[in-house]
Amino acid sequence: MENIGQKIVELRKSKGYTQEDLAEKAKVNLRTIQRIENDENKPSGNTLKLISEALDSLPEKIIDYGKKEDLKLLVLMHLSVVTYLVIPIGNILIPLIFWISKKDKIIKLDEKGTSLLNFQIIWTILTTITLSAALLTATLELTNPENGYISYVLLFLFVILNIINVAMAVIIAYRIKRKSKYASYPNLIRIIK
Repeated sequence: MENIGQKIVELRKSKGYTQEDLAEKAKVNLRTIQRIENDENKPSGNTLKLISEALDSLPEKIIDYGKKEDLKLLVLMHLSVVTYLVIPIGNILIPLIFWISKKDKIIKLDEKGTSLLNFQIIWTILTTITLSAALLTATLELTNPENGYISYVLLFLFVILNIINVAMAVIIAYRIKRKSKYASYPNLIRIIK
């Protein structure tokens, strides 16, 4: 949310409004406008909505001010998930590095990054449980060979989960590159907000 005040000043001046005009049109206290424009305060959601309506703008355009669009970086972040094939938990560490270092500089990286990280954390937990259960049942099957198929079923499930993860990373990266509306991981459980 950096430079919101600067963006509001630019929009206000482009409309030919004084601070008093904007305060009156937005039905916001003049001192509040002054503090926001001087970056002394960040506007609340309602105040930002009132100011953006008075300036014939959208709150998102004011908030994203100073951020750049970088589809290549978004695609790279999603494809970095595949690094788990070489680096254990690379599917979380590499995107986390992208997210922490660039979320305030790239448009939609914060939203896409949290969605990706939440999905990868849940996926890693599921695959770890599946692989652990497969190994455990395989060792138990040495003493009781009657249930020999259970470890194979769990191992098969583990492989399927890995194929799904790689496929989703590639599909979502492709959709981001094409600027598709549906270019995000499903939000199953929100661990990171």
